[in-house]
Amino acid sequence: MLIVIENLLDAGEVVEFRERLAAASWIDGARTAGSRSVAVKQNLQLDRADPLALELGNRILGKLGTNALFVSASLAETIWPPVFNLYQDGGHYGTHVDSALMRDDASNLTIRSDISATVFLSEPEDYDGGELVIEEQYGGQAVKLAAGDMVLYPSSSLHQVTPVTRGRRVCAIMWMQSAVADAAARAMLFDLDQSIQALSAGRAKDDPDIDRLIHVYHNLIRRWARP
Repeated sequence: MLIVIENLLDAGEVVEFRERLAAASWIDGARTAGSRSVAVKQNLQLDRADPLALELGNRILGKLGTNALFVSASLAETIWPPVFNLYQDGGHYGTHVDSALMRDDASNLTIRSDISATVFLSEPEDYDGGELVIEEQYGGQAVKLAAGDMVLYPSSSLHQVTPVTRGRRVCAIMWMQSAVADAAARAMLFDLDQSIQALSAGRAKDDPDIDRLIHVYHNLIRRWARP
């Protein structure tokens, strides 16, 4: 399931993020690549302990906690803090799959990566290439969103970032462990929740049909959520 969340960051926040990241201390992104991914990864990143990365990352996390579409689509219980990356001068990340288990010894955190996310911070017209290509059931889908928008996609999918041949592509990426590990079950819960919200508009707060749907929704979460 691929979900686009528009305007996670507003225009003013995007400008601020870009201005501050322009003067950031970028390091070789290959330092955080796995044994196979290192051969296909060519980008720059901020160190996760960089104070700027921590500050801006926490602001993104705060936005996620209040975004109803994100909550509905992800049912996230743990989020790996955002990692900021920069692609330029042919930088790319070849086809790869994200690690299933992610471990951070510094915070004693281990998560199962169910959902990956990219928050775009550069406008699409400011760079050539740099599409996030996600392999789905019926082929690859290229994603290149407006600055401030975010895409959610299964961490289990093969994906890549195509070479940036002009300009700079700046993004924040992160991973989530969902309360519902099964992607198909999570997709059905999302569809049900979106339908409940749409049907609820203009109906009484105590509408019995809506109450029954909400009852089904939460009992399905109880059935499918991890202990």
